[in-house]
Amino acid sequence: MTAPPDEVRLVHDAPTGIEAIRARFAAHAYDLHRHDDWLVGVTDRGVQDFLCRGARRRSTPGRVILIEPQEAHDGQAGAEGGFAYRMLYLPRPWLRAGMPEAPGTDPGFRASLCDDAALGEAIRRACRALEAPSERLLRDAALDAVLRRLRPHLGREEGAAPTGRDAGVARRARERLQDAMESDPGADDLARAAGAADRFQLARAFRAAYGTSPHAYLVQIRLLRARRMLAAGARPAEVAAACGFSDQSHLGRRFRRAYGLAPGAYRALRTGVPDGEWPRR
Repeated sequence: MTAPPDEVRLVHDAPTGIEAIRARFAAHAYDLHRHDDWLVGVTDRGVQDFLCRGARRRSTPGRVILIEPQEAHDGQAGAEGGFAYRMLYLPRPWLRAGMPEAPGTDPGFRASLCDDAALGEAIRRACRALEAPSERLLRDAALDAVLRRLRPHLGREEGAAPTGRDAGVARRARERLQDAMESDPGADDLARAAGAADRFQLARAFRAAYGTSPHAYLVQIRLLRARRMLAAGARPAEVAAACGFSDQSHLGRRFRRAYGLAPGAYRALRTGVPDGEWPRR
């Protein structure tokens, strides 16, 4: 059986400087080299063989690769059939900002290869969030989930628990989302508007107060407005623009996942007005 051709797909997230790579190699991948960023990746298929810290490592599906800035490493297939993986390149300033408890210092990974299913899945979700058009809050939340799962591997404890001040932070963030649901705020912008110390305090406070994340809440209130507009006869394209969805397809995906119907089908059921999205038999 012939192995598929080598392939590398890279996306760059401008606000954070993070790069996400999805790659597939049949044999040799790359020679010994270094990066300025922190590398966190997960093997999706095959055996990923690499040299790091003076020893050869073999990563199989689900295992997580952790490489510090300036650590020399290479890469190749460790078995027939090649290998595939996903990798996030995390800039040093971004990682430091997410772990402010020791300013001016960098932590270190305890190992370059580990078994951590939760971290591996967080890496996959973050890569998918960066690869596809999505809300800024969704991308920030996915990246912060990676950061949170990285903490034990860096010897850093979780941030402080919510305090009484957090109730006001959560309320102000909710009001901001309600007042401007058509915008696409980032977690840092929303944290500043709510008076939070940082986006991590905002996330903890919001979940403690409302049982969900700011992004999930934003999607929910957008969908509620979309239902009302569709029921009043507005067309899906108009609804998508008014409610903050990137386009009609984005609205359609979210609406079907929430309610089991396409927006046009829901509009037709509520108004009796046929729509181009109504299924034909």
